[in-house]
Amino acid sequence: MLHITLDNFEKEVSDSKIPVILDFYADWCGPCKMMGPIFESVSSSYKGKLKFAKVDTQTEEGLSMKYGIQGIPCLVILKKGKEIGRIVGLVNAEALKKKIDSILSHDN
Repeated sequence: MLHITLDNFEKEVSDSKIPVILDFYADWCGPCKMMGPIFESVSSSYKGKLKFAKVDTQTEEGLSMKYGIQGIPCLVILKKGKEIGRIVGLVNAEALKKKIDSILSHDN
């Protein structure tokens, strides 16, 4: 799984040819630990359509502040570095796919 930092943000997110979904998480967060495997399992359904990456809110406070992350887990979908959607809290795989599909379909 790709981990985003301030150092690779521009290359991996802003310059990405496809939208990117960032999983803002922390190691101490119980719901984040449960969301991790769901996030990874859903990623295989979007190969070539959506790039999946993680952001550690403890080590990347600047990115967390930039996107106004107030609660985790928080998934932010970006296109060319601009937010097009957000999913807050723990959701199951089916709900996550529905929300992602809805966000991506409204962006076209």
